[in-house]
Amino acid sequence: MGILSDKKILITGVLNDQSLAFGAAKLAQTEGAEIVLTGVGRGLSITRRTARKLPTEPDVLELDVTNPEHLEAVKKHISDKWGRLDGVLHAIGFAPSACLEGDIFNAGWNDVAVALEVSAYSLKALVEGLLPLLKSAGTSSVVGLDFDATLAWPGYNWMGVAKAALESVSRYLARDAGKDKIRVNLISAGPIRTIAAKSVSGFSAFDTVWSERSPLGWNMTDSSAVAKAIVAFLSDWFPATTGEIVHVDGGYHAVGA
Repeated sequence: MGILSDKKILITGVLNDQSLAFGAAKLAQTEGAEIVLTGVGRGLSITRRTARKLPTEPDVLELDVTNPEHLEAVKKHISDKWGRLDGVLHAIGFAPSACLEGDIFNAGWNDVAVALEVSAYSLKALVEGLLPLLKSAGTSSVVGLDFDATLAWPGYNWMGVAKAALESVSRYLARDAGKDKIRVNLISAGPIRTIAAKSVSGFSAFDTVWSERSPLGWNMTDSSAVAKAIVAFLSDWFPATTGEIVHVDGGYHAVGA
């Protein structure tokens, strides 16, 4: 009996087996959950290949979170398959290259709007689209992946702004979904070498400083601690916690120079 026994979980953001969401998906299955994955665009076929590496190959659904028709199709599939949804992992983020290059002045509104819609507004869109299924579970949990938005990071630029928006969205969702017994929390993960990380020009600056400064140390190739935190929040072990941001970063956020 795992801590997610009989849970029905939707997991977004699995691209390859280095994705943070992949580690969460694998551990969720190990802990007893049934899962469905989503993929988008040209990455959908990669997600489907990656799904075969999990202990049990799950369904993989197409989901562009900016497309209401996709959200409706995902809701229908899960409704037909399970009739309820106990948890959702929001691991969705994207910013055009202009938002991650140069400085904050580099990107115009059209690019910034894409970053904000896909990386922040999408949390609201996902919860809203799946709301009937989350309510049907009686109690449910939404977990989002974050990167600490209290500081300005090298090369992060407008994605940092989008993460700040994500943090705010999560608090308002926690407030408004709480009446339906839906918990909304974020995991602020330390830097892990993923496909997404490669698009951040300043990512290499974290290589040594993060492990040196973190009280518990930090391994940028090991996402297991992040997966455990996600699974814990998807379980029933935090029944009275919502609107929270939990740092899984070796303690880096808590110390100065």
